[in-house]
Amino acid sequence: MELLGDAVLNLVVCDHLYQRYPDAAEGELAKLRARIVSEPYLARIAQRLDLSRFILLGKGEEKSGGRGRPSLLADVIEAVLGAVYVDSGFGVAHAVTTRLLQDTFEEVEQPGEDHKSALQELLQERERRLPRYRISSVEGPDHAKLFAATVEAGGRILGEGSGNSKKAAEQAAAQAALIFLQRRGGRARR
Repeated sequence: MELLGDAVLNLVVCDHLYQRYPDAAEGELAKLRARIVSEPYLARIAQRLDLSRFILLGKGEEKSGGRGRPSLLADVIEAVLGAVYVDSGFGVAHAVTTRLLQDTFEEVEQPGEDHKSALQELLQERERRLPRYRISSVEGPDHAKLFAATVEAGGRILGEGSGNSKKAAEQAAAQAALIFLQRRGGRARR
C-alpha cells in the first residue's frame, strides 16, 4: 500500500503544482514537490490525524519509540493513500490527498519566494550578520496550532510573523523584516 500511496501522492502533488503554477520552470516545480512530499510534512499530517495509535508494532520497536518516528509516520500516510486508491479509485484518492495536504500547499511559497534566504543574503551583504529566529508563542489546540516568530539581527527585532507551523511563522517574520529594511534603506540599527 505504501508504494501505491507514494505514487498517488506524487501524482496529486504534481497535478496541483502544474495547475497552480503553469508557467513555472520544471526544476522549481520539482523542488516544491520534493518539499511537499517530504518526510517532515507527511509525518506532521499523520500526527495531526493521530494515526500512530493505529500502527501495530513489535515490542522492540514500541520500546525504541517507533510509534513517533517521522519516517514510519510518513510511510503510514502513504499506505493510507494507497488504501483509499484501491478502495475508492483515483478521484476519491485525489480529493483525500488534496484535503490532507491543504495546509502544506498553503505553507509552501510560490517558486522563487523564500523570504528567509532573501533576508539572510541581504543581511550578509550589507551588514555581515545572520538573522536569528525565535518562536515567541504557540497557541491553539494540537490540530490547529498558531506559531508566532520574531527575527532579529544585531540585537534588534526586524520582523514578526505567524503561521500554522514554525517554518511558516519564520517565513512570515522574514517577509516582514524585508519590508521593514526596504523602507528604512536596508540597515538594521541597535
